[in-house]
Amino acid sequence: MKELLRTNDITVIAFAKAILDGEGIDCFELDVNMSVLEGSIGILPRRIMVRDQDHFAATAVLKDNEIETGW
Repeated sequence: MKELLRTNDITVIAFAKAILDGEGIDCFELDVNMSVLEGSIGILPRRIMVRDQDHFAATAVLKDNEIETGW
């Protein structure tokens, strides 16, 4: 698995997951429950992971939809 996206913005996460799902690219969201440790204030970013072989296509799809994948 490779990291595709890291952000604190849950709307970007939801949008990216919807786009990837529409393209048939499986993804997995990490650090969802870290808000318990931080007090639910949104400091710690969430990550979207994709399979190694899907990383290039997923990056291209997100860039086409104006979502920055590098941080």
